[in-house]
Formats: sequence, structure tokens, C-alpha cells
Amino acid sequence: MGAMNSDDLYGLALDRFIPERAALAKALRADKHRHEAVAVAALRKPSVAAWAVNQLVRTQPDGVRELFAAGDELRDVQARLLAGTGDGRALRVASDRERAAGDELVRAARGLLSSDGHELSPAVVERVADTLHAAALDQDAREQVCSGRLERELRHIGLGLGESADPFVAAPPPARARAKPAAGTASRPPPAAKPPAARRPAAPPADDRRAAREQAQRDRADRERQERERAEARKAARTAEVAARKRVERAGHALTAAEERRARAATALEQADEALAAAQAEAQDAVAAREDARAQLDAL
Repeated sequence: MGAMNSDDLYGLALDRFIPERAALAKALRADKHRHEAVAVAALRKPSVAAWAVNQLVRTQPDGVRELFAAGDELRDVQARLLAGTGDGRALRVASDRERAAGDELVRAARGLLSSDGHELSPAVVERVADTLHAAALDQDAREQVCSGRLERELRHIGLGLGESADPFVAAPPPARARAKPAAGTASRPPPAAKPPAARRPAAPPADDRRAAREQAQRDRADRERQERERAEARKAARTAEVAARKRVERAGHALTAAEERRARAATALEQADEALAAAQAEAQDAVAAREDARAQLDAL
């Protein structure tokens, strides 16, 4: 087996990262590779979720390739929808494929054990899922994941198509045709042999015209009411979309701030681990020096 390099550190068990990093930096310094030693010593210990994703990249290459292919398909369908050439069914199919690929990798992640020998917590598994989803849809996130040297988990922030779009509004019903008298009825001369009273139809033409006017007024009122309702629905949908977008923005800012706080806490913990390891090494050296001194004293 060849000498360990910095890439190998991210494939180790999480509790071995710091001691193996220290050993690698020490070996590089001993070989006069001072700059490389400094770079290795500066490597950050990955979070538990980032470590789990690194293991998936190394052990589940087929699943990772399927996730990326599904993510490419989903992005392509979204682009076609935005261009007005896609359809909702294709979006559902692509979304289901991307979700299934991510779920398969998450199931594999659940089989990993943390440094203390326990299964990954639900919160860590959720962060793994978020990172995989980000890598499926975002090229920069994908490159970080593919490196197998991820230090912190990732999250994709964005509105998915269909989540806040304006609702579809049914087309207005066709207006009823205005009642018309039968062709020739009004111009046909009355029979000469019949008296005027016998020429009257059962429903006078004036009543027909009045009924037609009233029906047209009702139809117009219905159309105006429907237009008002559609306008109000569109306004409400746009208001809801703006509110949802603002909520996403606020959530994104809050998430970023929380991640920064967690990163600072993780850095502080890592520095404490390093200080503890250094103190332990110093204590061991002191004990060894004391034993050497006693041995020399006894030899006198």
C-alpha cells in the first residue's frame, strides 16, 4: 500500500482524521516538504454529514452517477418549462427520478456508523439528503461533492417549478348566442284573407326581444363576475407567490447565519481537539523525558 495523501484522509473513519492528519504533516516535514505539511495541517475535519457524503462518493459510484443524471434531466425539464416548451407530466417524472436516486443514497448513508459506533442521527441524515439534492441541481455543489473532500454539508435554496406558480385558470365559457327570430318571420306579410287579430303569434315579437335583452344582460353580468373572480384569484396567487419568495429569502438568510455559527463552533471544537492531541503528545514526551532522566540518575 502506498503512502497516504491528503485525499485519503477524507476516506478514513471520522475519529482517525485528526491523528492521521498530524502523522501525515509530520511525515511531510520530515521529508523536507514544508509547504505541503503546512497545507495538510490546515485541512479541516469534515462534519459528520460531509464525512458521510464523502463515503457515499467512494462506495456508491453507480448511485452517485444516477443522482447526477437525474438532476441533469430535472434541470433540463425545468428549463423547457420556463421556455414554454415543457409540460407538467415530464416535470413530475423527472422530480420523481431525482428523489428516488437521492433516497437510494440516503438509505446507504443510514448504514454508516459515526465515530462512536452509533448510527447517523435523523438530523445528520437530513443534512446528507440536502447535500445530495444540492449536488444534483447545482454544478458548484456537484464539483465539491465529486472531490470526495467535502468539509461541510450543502443546501440548495430555490423555488421549485410548480411550487409557487400562478394557478391555471379555466377559460371563460362561451357566451350564449343572442336569440334571433326565424329568418323571414318579421318580413313575411300576413295572409290577406285573415283579420289582424288572427295574424298575431302566440309570443309577441316585443316579448321575444325583451327576453333576449334580459338574457344578454345576465350573460354579460356573469362574464363580468367571472372576470372579477379570475382577477382576484390571480392577484391573490401573485401575493402568495411574493410572500413565499420573501419567506424563502428570509429562511435562506437564517440558514446561512446558522451554518456560519455551526461552522465557527465546529472550528472551535476542532481546534480544541487539536490542542488536546498536542497536549497529550507533550505529556507523553514529558513522561518519556522523566523516565530517561531517572534511568540516567540510576546509572550514576
